[in-house]
Order: sequence, then C-alpha cells, then structure tokens
Amino acid sequence: MIRMGSVLAAALALAAAWPAWADFDAGRAAFDAGRFDEAVAEWRAAAESGDARAMLALGGLHARGLGAPQDYAAAHMWLDLAAGRGEAAAAEKRDALAARMTAEQVAAARDRAARWRPGGGVDAPPPASPAPAPLRGAAAEGEGAAAEWEGRVGETFRDCARCPEMVVVPPGNFAMGSPPSEEERSGGEGPVRRVSIPAPFAVGVHKVTRGEFSRLVSATGHAAGDSCWIRGDGDWEERSGRDWRSTGFSQTDDHPAVCVSWGDARAYAGWLSRSTGAHYRLLSEAEWEYAARAGTATRYHWGDDVGRGRANCDGCGSRWDNRSTAPVGSFAANAFGLHGVHGNAWEWTRDCWNAGYEGAPRDGRAWEGGDCSRRVIRAGSWNFAPGELRSANRFGYGARSRDFDLGFRVARTLAR
Repeated sequence: MIRMGSVLAAALALAAAWPAWADFDAGRAAFDAGRFDEAVAEWRAAAESGDARAMLALGGLHARGLGAPQDYAAAHMWLDLAAGRGEAAAAEKRDALAARMTAEQVAAARDRAARWRPGGGVDAPPPASPAPAPLRGAAAEGEGAAAEWEGRVGETFRDCARCPEMVVVPPGNFAMGSPPSEEERSGGEGPVRRVSIPAPFAVGVHKVTRGEFSRLVSATGHAAGDSCWIRGDGDWEERSGRDWRSTGFSQTDDHPAVCVSWGDARAYAGWLSRSTGAHYRLLSEAEWEYAARAGTATRYHWGDDVGRGRANCDGCGSRWDNRSTAPVGSFAANAFGLHGVHGNAWEWTRDCWNAGYEGAPRDGRAWEGGDCSRRVIRAGSWNFAPGELRSANRFGYGARSRDFDLGFRVARTLAR
C-alpha cells in the first residue's frame, strides 16, 4: 500500500508538471523562430507552473528587451526565482545584473520575488515597471541605447571571434519599390511607397558564409537536408546528395552558404542569438531594400547600368559569372558598408509573399500576412541575368526549398 501510494504521488506530480514542460518547449520553439513575444507568453505560463528553466529564460528576455519592455527589475526577479529553485546559472546572471542596477531597482526586484507565488493571484508579480536607466559602464540594448548606436553608424563589430561581421546602419526613410518606367521592372515592385526605418540596426557586412553556417551544424547537429535544387541545361531539378557542403561547384568556407532553406536561415539566426545573447534575425524585406540601396534610387547601388566586374551574375562580367558563387567581399561595398547585395546568391528575408505592396507595413517591419508558405527573396544570383539583381527586384519562393544559388544575410537588433 505504501509503495502504491508513492507511485500514485509520483504520477500525480508528473502529470502536474507536464503542462509546464509543454509550455517551456513551445517557448523554446518560438524563441528559435524569432517570435519573442510568443516566447515570453509561453515561458510565463511555464513559470507560473513553477518551471525554473522558464524563469531563467524570462530573466534573459526582460534584461534584453526581447518580446517585452526592457525591465531590469523584472529580469532580476525571474533570475532570483530561478536561482532559488536550483538553476545554477541564474544566481550568477542575477548578481551580474544587480551590479548594473540601482539599489532601488534591486530592492524592488527582491520585493517582487518575495511576493510571487506560482499560479498567480494577489501575490503574482505586478505589471512590468518602466524601462530603467541605461546600464552603467556598458552599451545597453534597448531604447536608452538608440542615441549611442546612432553615433556609431558605419562602425563594424563582431559579437564573437567567429560571428558574422556586422555594420551599424542608420535610421531613415526611402522610396521602396520601382516606378513603372524602370527597365525590366516586374509587376510586384509597386506601388512605390515611403517607408521609414525608425532606429539603427546592424546588418551582416557579407552574406553568411559556408564556414559560419557550419558552426550551427557542428554545435547543434542541425539537419540541413540531403538534396538541393540545381539548374542544368536550363532545367531545374532537385538533386539528392547535394547540400550546403556539396553544391556541385567549387566552394571554400569564405563563399556564401547556399542550399539552405528559410528554416535553416532562421535556425542559424536563433542559434546565434542564444550563443551571443544578442537578437539576431533575418532582415525584413523593407530593411533589405533600404540597406541595399544605401540612399540611392537607381537600379543598382552604383547606378542604372550593371557595368562590368561589379557583381557576380549571368552577364556581370566577373570571372565567376554563371559558373559558381564568389568569395564574399569580392566586390566593392555600398555606401552603408555592405558587400554583395547584388548577385552572387539570393537572400532570404523574413516576409511572407505578397504580389505587391498594397497594405504592407510602412515602418520597416516584416509583412507576416499573405502566402507564408513562400518567403520573399532578394539580390539575384550568380546564374541569373542582371535585371534580377536590381535593388527593387523581388520574388516569392517556397520556404522549404533549398537551391544552389540561395543563401541569406543576418540582421541584429540594436534598440527596441
């Protein structure tokens, strides 16, 4: 009877914990996909069930302002609660955060932690407090850091030795799309509309390279497929045995990673976010065109004619034309410091496909409505004609597809 009671108690405890585990896993999936507001909601539900892992995760999101207002008191509270439940890393993170907070903020956080009870009720944490003053002695991400980042426009940096090189792009506004008079224009490039980019953000100086992408696979075992679409004799076919390691043409680790799907690109950005503590993501379509144009209104960032030797495409006059990708950095940068925005490899963006701009966001956000089984790709590639490389050119492509001329570039949020 005693043994049966113990088994029953254990079973009831496991059943009670199961929703928390499910909520935590759902939060992890949302975080990996860059849906930080959804991750906050899922992890909050798991934390309310007593999941210390979710508390630790919430501490990180509140500290960085991801998916919720930046709130150091809330971050400290969640880390304190996680530490009290045995999460080894939480105490260290809590104490490091406390060193950057005022005494009043620490006291408020401790008070909130003391009053918190699983399941909510009157003792649950109050609504998040307003964002505190910027961190002392460091460049804090969040609204308080916007002015500092604006003063660093044009600077390049890396968040780790083998992370992508990033450049700070200024806020601004631009005319997105192409006028009916633009040569080789497609119908999906209009109507032209004014779009504002409200805050500085960082963009990869280059497309993500094969060497950089390999770190995701090595670190996580991410499965990036065992087939890839190639074009031979003018016809496209999905070829087994082709992948980002074996594209069918010669590549080294400084070539752009290709044969990667939209999901592969998002997985890399999510892994980079977890590894560095920064917010990496794919560019929105509007951010991509703004960054590619770099203040220009011509077909390419250097003018209206493709010229010779300025990019890699089928007809660009480079030694890689219609043969293979080129090493990143093989062509001159635009005015924002970005290399290879025209040609070499198409680039995934975050946006769902829509056949025009009617109803599209005007503040630089990704358009999450439309045909989300297809995602917008930009830039053109080594085996497409010059007209496909134009700043305004866009195409909707199957999110699960992997092609030997399709890669990506990452962005990093600097202020929210």
